[in-house]
Amino acid sequence: MPSQKPIKVALLGCGTVGTEVVRLLVDQADDLTARVGAPVELAGIAVRKPNKHREVPADLLTTDAAALVASDVDVVVEVIGGIEPARTLLLDALRAGKSVVTANKALLAEHSGELSAAADASGADLYFEASVAGAIPLLRPLRESLAGDRITRVMGIVNGTTNFILSGMDSTGAGYAEALEEATRLGYAEADPTADVDGFDAASKAAILASLAFHSRVTAADVHREGIASVSAADIAAARALGRTVKLLAICERVTEGDQESVSVRVHPAMIPRSHPLAGVSGAFNAVFVEADAAGEMMFYGQGAGGAPTASAVLGDLVAVARNLVQGGRGPRESAYAALPVRPMGQTPTRYHISLDVADRAGVLSQVAAVFAEHDVSIAAVRQEGRVDDASLVVVTHAATDAALRSTVDKIGGLPVVREVVSVMRVEGEET
Repeated sequence: MPSQKPIKVALLGCGTVGTEVVRLLVDQADDLTARVGAPVELAGIAVRKPNKHREVPADLLTTDAAALVASDVDVVVEVIGGIEPARTLLLDALRAGKSVVTANKALLAEHSGELSAAADASGADLYFEASVAGAIPLLRPLRESLAGDRITRVMGIVNGTTNFILSGMDSTGAGYAEALEEATRLGYAEADPTADVDGFDAASKAAILASLAFHSRVTAADVHREGIASVSAADIAAARALGRTVKLLAICERVTEGDQESVSVRVHPAMIPRSHPLAGVSGAFNAVFVEADAAGEMMFYGQGAGGAPTASAVLGDLVAVARNLVQGGRGPRESAYAALPVRPMGQTPTRYHISLDVADRAGVLSQVAAVFAEHDVSIAAVRQEGRVDDASLVVVTHAATDAALRSTVDKIGGLPVVREVVSVMRVEGEET
């Protein structure tokens, strides 16, 4: 092996992912040395409570993360999560010329521009493959393999908890509360599942995906976000009756209007046809469907969370960073030259599946259809089932702006012949 001084690594955090990072560094030490061209040495691990990490050598543990970052280390690996103190620690590392590997989606979705600027100023590397979709190699293909192509759309399932819940509802007929309880019991949902079920986790990942795909800075605040708590067993059944299933989707797309381009970034539940590649993604797995001008359609699939899968992505980034240090190279820099504006959700073309409880008498359909026509929303399909005193009416629309569709639904809800707007859900993955 070449005579090369060790690459010293500081690890911030030693929870589920951090513990696996330590294990892989130890178990694969010889292989990592061969792949990098130098030994990769763990110099220290910053934790809050050292006595809770008996599986890690005590001499590596410290509660002073700032001192560890400031010490004689080459790479800082961050798996703490959250904004602070992670932001300050990583900025300190980058400004000191130390490369950073992070799995922190929330931080990147808010401060990737600031972190990238610090990396550029000092010549350090910033890698973050593990921040989206766990072990799935996704960000590097967007950032490097497809750098010569024009990506038009990225649509995917990027949160395992919500996919497990919706898959359970689809396969068993269970309601949302029951499926969430099962996910919690099996460890797929946290005791407080808000970040997952309300779409915050997926929104952060969508911001990162859009930034890379469209060479524009997109933050979590730019992402339209809806969760899955309002998805009912009736919604799932309605989707099944139409040959569809319901998924929480992160959708990032390039929208062209005239000679103006913008970016639409949104997270919401949607019906997709069962023939779509994403429809068969079940349980806690993730999958992302990418469309590009030259490459066409691609799908990336695998385990999107968990200690070992996420640690695998972290180690992949660490090897890349260490090789750059050994060989004197640099990784890819931030590409935000396009600076495309983010399109408001109200101006984004969408389709709707609308279920109505209506009076079962003549003229109901014509009144409902008149409202759609008034708002210039074209109807793609209608299904009506009569009962003794009332009826169920399902309308599926063609694409129209989200604002027009929502105004249509609001006005329909006020019609005397409409007893209730039972559910409203977007439709994706079909020709418009």
